Amino acid sequence: MNFVEELTWRGMIHSMMPGTEEQLAKEMTTAYLGIDPTADSLHIGHLVGVMMLRHFQRCGHKPLALVGGATGMIGDPSGKSAERNLLDETTLRHNQECIKKQLSRFLDFDSDAPNAAEMVNNYDWMKDFSFLAFIRDIGKHITVNYMMAKDSVKKRLSAESSVGMSFTEFTYQLVQGFDFYHLFETKNCKLQLGGSDQWGNITTGTELIRRKLGGEAFALTCPLITKADGGKFGKTESGNVWLDRRYTSPYKFYQFWLNVSDADAEKYIKIFTFIPKEEVEALVAEHAAAPHLRVLQKRLAKEITIMVHSEQDYEMAVEASSILFGNATSDSLKKLDEETLLAVFDGVPTFEVSREEVLGKKLMDVLTENAAVFASKGEMRKLIQNGGFAVNKEKVSDLELSLEAELLLNEKYLLVQKGKKNYYLLILK
Repeated sequence: MNFVEELTWRGMIHSMMPGTEEQLAKEMTTAYLGIDPTADSLHIGHLVGVMMLRHFQRCGHKPLALVGGATGMIGDPSGKSAERNLLDETTLRHNQECIKKQLSRFLDFDSDAPNAAEMVNNYDWMKDFSFLAFIRDIGKHITVNYMMAKDSVKKRLSAESSVGMSFTEFTYQLVQGFDFYHLFETKNCKLQLGGSDQWGNITTGTELIRRKLGGEAFALTCPLITKADGGKFGKTESGNVWLDRRYTSPYKFYQFWLNVSDADAEKYIKIFTFIPKEEVEALVAEHAAAPHLRVLQKRLAKEITIMVHSEQDYEMAVEASSILFGNATSDSLKKLDEETLLAVFDGVPTFEVSREEVLGKKLMDVLTENAAVFASKGEMRKLIQNGGFAVNKEKVSDLELSLEAELLLNEKYLLVQKGKKNYYLLILK
């Protein structure tokens, strides 16, 4: 497999330094990509870089995932309009471990293969560097004119920017440049991968390697992912879409991909899956013939949910999706684990009721007295008689039905439905 060819047809190359392709053809090459450890989980904005690393390893080369412990302490100005919060060492180490665990779903860290992935943290080589040593050994090789010419700096120093730029952030490209220099020297790392907003920082590294060591290093960046409607990729109303299920449930993760537009699905299926070119082209053609079937979205959501979570999580998410949007039965509902059930009905009105008070009590009384699902028994009676009332997706016609333990989902939940779309969740405490 040819790395550059693979990334090209997938639309994953923005800029590439001359000679990069020749270097990759010549020998097994080591490349690194920096990841900011500002949280203990990656989000889908990181996934493009992670996919690049995985393609790189699949093509026989050696990937390094660099956790920016030192750079996370100062903050990267690229694409930012303001400074970020700085992290302490304990938080950094915790975040690093969590990120490595996530990355091991994509990269092989553990085999004996010569191209096994490694994780490095720039804090390990930066923490003992004194300020005086840094400006003496590194700073003198890069001119201020060179640093000022970078787009990320220019934007922040322009008249449009109200916040300006601290000296700390101004030095960021030097620190990142030193990372590349250090990895070139210690791990024979000749290529840095990153988003297109990193080009300035990456080329500072290649320049430092050239000036200080007379070596040749390369840069390859991918486009920043955008949405067809111009909105920010990976953001929802509730914030980032995370890879960790503690922050984004597998169901919500699946739903995010299932709901992307046709234009985005065609783009994302190339970037976020490993489906071969011929198969992608066939899927695109199938989708174009019958867009309403959402073939691309379904396949994209399947591939990426299994890759990030598991097959079981994917099946649960499909099952869960049919509950709100299809003709699911109570059996489907009973299969859901608690996490998925709560994710599906997130935002649905909930009532917490006392288990002792409601078990064995008539449902008519519970839903008017303990939980105000109905304003009156008359309203509820009328709805039942008209066939518009369901419990756990099963229509109820019995006016005398009582709330028994066997009705409960996961032993503590009851799903009540008024009409087709009005759901309520009772939680028995």
